[in-house]
Amino acid sequence: MSNSVFVIDTNRKPLTPCSPGMARSLLKAGKASVFRRYPFTIVLKKAVSCNPAACLLKIDPGSKTTGIALLKNNLVIWAAELTHRSQQIKIALEKRRAVRRSRRNRKTRYRQARFLNRKRPEGWLPPSLQHRVDTTLTWVKRIAKFCPVVGIAQELVRFDTQKMQNAEIQGVEYQQGGISWL
Repeated sequence: MSNSVFVIDTNRKPLTPCSPGMARSLLKAGKASVFRRYPFTIVLKKAVSCNPAACLLKIDPGSKTTGIALLKNNLVIWAAELTHRSQQIKIALEKRRAVRRSRRNRKTRYRQARFLNRKRPEGWLPPSLQHRVDTTLTWVKRIAKFCPVVGIAQELVRFDTQKMQNAEIQGVEYQQGGISWL
């Protein structure tokens, strides 16, 4: 499956995405020019008065990658995977913490340990999770600028790993799990 090409008119109004072949012919005929490389978007050289077909944006969040798909009449016309850098953020924060601690222990400018800054603001998320939310939101807004999106659907999944091992588990049995010997 090749991704469709996003199309906007002269007034930057999003139109229905077209096939790569149609985009190529519009570019060769001089009726359009390249607006952006990724996601590949062309801009028409004149305003068009048409009613674009509505598209649905679907999001499948994950811990390492997030899948984004754009559907038109239940057909996937554009798909992408966002690779998150949550582990890199965690490592960078740990390095910064180690540098601060070592500075306190060396005979350099003393930096006092802060201990009264434990209260977190309302709605706080860890930086690695905040990054996942922010990048997904950025891409949703970016796609909505280039395509007439009428709805967004997100897959929400919860796994019960103990229920997968024992289908009849309930109540207190969750707290009394078996010990696994190596």
